[in-house]
Amino acid sequence: MFVEKDKCPNDGSDKFTDNWKGRIVIIDANKSEIAKKVNIKVKGEYAIKIR
Repeated sequence: MFVEKDKCPNDGSDKFTDNWKGRIVIIDANKSEIAKKVNIKVKGEYAIKIR
């Protein structure tokens, strides 16, 4: 998930990366088939691949 804070709002982690590829935006995680396939439960902007 892309965040602009010191900690991730989902899990409280403070470990981040600048090495990612592709983006996906989830507007309604409950109705999104893609969110279900990749196990996303919170709306937001996500990286497709991280290294």
